Amino acid sequence: MNKTITLILLFFSFSAFGQEATNTTKSSNNFILTPEIIVGITGESNSFFPDRALQKQFVVNFGWDHKNNNQEWAKRLKHPRTGLSLGYTNFGNSKNLGYVFSLMPFIEFNGFKMEKFKIQIGTGVSYFNRKYDFENNFFNQAVSTDLTWSFRLFTYYNLLQSEKIDWRIGVGYAHHSNGHTRIPNQGYNSFLFSISADIKSNSHKSNFDNLETTTFENTISNYYLINFGGGLNVLSESFSDKKGVYSISGEYGKILNNTFKLGVGFYYRLYQNYYDYIKNNESLVQDGREYDDLKKNPFWNASSIGLTLNGEILLNHFGIDVQFGFNIHKPAYKIDWVINQGYGIIPKTIPEDYDRRVYRLGELDSYYELKRLISGRFGLKYYFIGTEKKSNHDFYVGTFINSNFGQADFTEISFGYIRKFNLKERK
Repeated sequence: MNKTITLILLFFSFSAFGQEATNTTKSSNNFILTPEIIVGITGESNSFFPDRALQKQFVVNFGWDHKNNNQEWAKRLKHPRTGLSLGYTNFGNSKNLGYVFSLMPFIEFNGFKMEKFKIQIGTGVSYFNRKYDFENNFFNQAVSTDLTWSFRLFTYYNLLQSEKIDWRIGVGYAHHSNGHTRIPNQGYNSFLFSISADIKSNSHKSNFDNLETTTFENTISNYYLINFGGGLNVLSESFSDKKGVYSISGEYGKILNNTFKLGVGFYYRLYQNYYDYIKNNESLVQDGREYDDLKKNPFWNASSIGLTLNGEILLNHFGIDVQFGFNIHKPAYKIDWVINQGYGIIPKTIPEDYDRRVYRLGELDSYYELKRLISGRFGLKYYFIGTEKKSNHDFYVGTFINSNFGQADFTEISFGYIRKFNLKERK
């Protein structure tokens, strides 16, 4: 399933920037090539994380302006740029951290209501040539898989502008994580500074001199949706089999100007790893042990229920979806926490009188409470009909990474149905 998720994400990557670019006139003249040099700091992913020098990146961005795209989403978003980034990263320690190749689609908006400021969001996949290894690379617990999700958020300022080249500086954040499909997975978090140059095609300016003027009425409509998801995660290094996370969720909210979607919702999830740990009477749930009460109802206690606040940017067939959630029920997460947040490699069988000099279980502290309560979800959707046809019914597929207060929980593929109604003009 990991390969399936990667292939779907790559499909989204190429389709999201390619398909929309072909919907513009003279799309070849909208092309902008942006080489970029980036330096920054790689944060420590775990205790005793390997020493490292300054992080260095070289990125090439292939972008398309949408100034002459007459679709509503392009007008509402003030003619953004979409494209694909190819990047090379050296974390400053080739022996332990290695290097990374990244492929990320992105979208770039005007920021702070000023054309000189740009905000770019990108998400995609990365390949690592160095990862965690118990014997040879134990203290790099950032990633343990060759392929990971990747995410970047940058703000740029056009320092010097000309007809053919715009010189830019930027600051940003980058993250890599495998979506909890293998442990350890502390992830890479980096804070970065960038210098780049927008190299425009020869006819770029003339292509935008005589733009068509298209106006759209301000609208608002209601919607509800239902979503079915299937994901994968692992419980720990000792319980390393990938098992399913099954979910159903719903939303209700408003769609503004056929472009911005805001709603509230709920979710129910069942974690197979939690259920099997309880049902198989593993160490921590045995009679008289810390969490033996979970055996009273394994199915219910292996479940999670939460409420959500949802936001989405609709780009015709594609959606960039962000969700913030609040868990009102997730009792088995305490097993996950004490096994993975302790000291040393926690074995499958944990005796009551284990040697705390060898390993130690994690504590249910205030940080645990934050992780247990706050959930998140970020991903891409593909709508089969799209917003431009203004249909009241649509179906979508999506790929997402779910988190517990910023730490990956599970990777998911989902399928959903959305119903729109009560379309009105908005004053």
